[in-house]
Amino acid sequence: MPSPWFKFLPQWLVVASLSLLLYPTSSIGASVKPPKIDREFRAAWVATVYNIDWPSKAGLKKEKQQEELINLLDTAKSSGLNAIILQVRPAADALYASNFEPWSPYLSGKMGLDPGYDPLAFAVEESHKRGLELHAWFNPFRAQTNFKNQVSKAHISNTRKDWIKRYGDYLWLDPGNPEVRDYTIRVMLDVVHRYDIDGVHIDDYFYPYPHPTNQKPHPFPDSDTFERLGRGDRDPWRRANVDEFIKELYFHIKQAKPWVKFGVSPFGIWRPGIPKGTEAGLDAYGLLYADSRKWMRKGWVDYMMPQLYWSIDSKGQSFPKLLNWWISENKKKRHLWPGIATDRVGDQRPAYEIQKQISIIRSASKGAPGHSHWSADSLINNQKGVQKLLKRTVYQSPALVPPSPWIKGEKPSSPAIAITPEGIGYKIRIAPQPNVRFWILQTKQGKEWKLQILEGTIESARIGPTEVIAFSGLGLTGLQGKAVIYTVKE
Repeated sequence: MPSPWFKFLPQWLVVASLSLLLYPTSSIGASVKPPKIDREFRAAWVATVYNIDWPSKAGLKKEKQQEELINLLDTAKSSGLNAIILQVRPAADALYASNFEPWSPYLSGKMGLDPGYDPLAFAVEESHKRGLELHAWFNPFRAQTNFKNQVSKAHISNTRKDWIKRYGDYLWLDPGNPEVRDYTIRVMLDVVHRYDIDGVHIDDYFYPYPHPTNQKPHPFPDSDTFERLGRGDRDPWRRANVDEFIKELYFHIKQAKPWVKFGVSPFGIWRPGIPKGTEAGLDAYGLLYADSRKWMRKGWVDYMMPQLYWSIDSKGQSFPKLLNWWISENKKKRHLWPGIATDRVGDQRPAYEIQKQISIIRSASKGAPGHSHWSADSLINNQKGVQKLLKRTVYQSPALVPPSPWIKGEKPSSPAIAITPEGIGYKIRIAPQPNVRFWILQTKQGKEWKLQILEGTIESARIGPTEVIAFSGLGLTGLQGKAVIYTVKE
């Protein structure tokens, strides 16, 4: 079997064809350098619960589901996004081939029914083809959205009834039970080990949102668990349960794959009255038992995504005031990428509100900005013109996801490539390189530079006429390697 072509590449490559020459810029003393690429996390949540974003309804054939997802990813890419946060575990079910839990009914219409393909594997592959990160989104403790739902025999509410609490209409896995926490972490780690995801994401559901009884919150029914395992007052014990879950999950993700980011999207107000003057109808610290400030201060997350769904001029919930508070509490300098309520664009909230919020985040973030749209449907379907507005303003240029300096990683080596003329353009052959997530291709024609983000496993790429080619690798932790640069001479 002949040796691969890339084994014989010299340190630099000159390709000649007729009157056309490609030179490494260093060989001719050129000073052409590609422009620096913007860094910003630009994501959208893709909710599968109730078929909010995808698939459009349960029971579609796999081909139609895949077609819808491809259209969503294509539009996300063309809109300027670089990441998708896909809900893969809405309620102790799975939108992937789980080793623990049954297939989600939001795929087939019936829990446990195989959809005929692996949606998460498909989503990862198709996202990476388009230069998009894929973050797998889990609901850790919600077992069912309604206790009346039909569930399969394999569902946790049947196999471990002792773990389940009914709370209002919900069925809930008891966070106070260490076996529950361990099980939930194993479910997530199964995905981390078997799928090439870029992040693990959980939202704001820890202990459930209060269920009103006679206009008063109904207590979560964990008295038996507290009597058996609790110490001191119940509220601090509940917070400690959630703290332990967050800490252990982060630790185990980093043990398995250090480059996989872990993010949490808590309620956007840590506590009512903080910062001063903030009003809130919910105390996430006191009722969901989520001390999200502590997790950020301890460095138990790679990114925090507080749901800042209020407008800029809101008096009791000021978007910039809340954003600045979260930034001030970010002592470990983790990524702070707020969630923004793109779905609320309408007559009372014009599209330019979202544009302004993104600009405010950029100004306040000092180097590694980011945000996520709730949710994909509103952006993808250009609700009240918001997608087109963002594309021609704040998303004019593509961006790479910011690196995470606290995660150890190495820059990719300079790539080994071979460039040959093909038609009116060129073909680039690429030698494989480990730990490259994406290839960064920058080309210059006249005064204009163009950027393409290519999948890290591709073997070749084709480009049109160009004067300069710059090619570099982007590592799993977001570090960009040194580019090889070629100048075309006619």
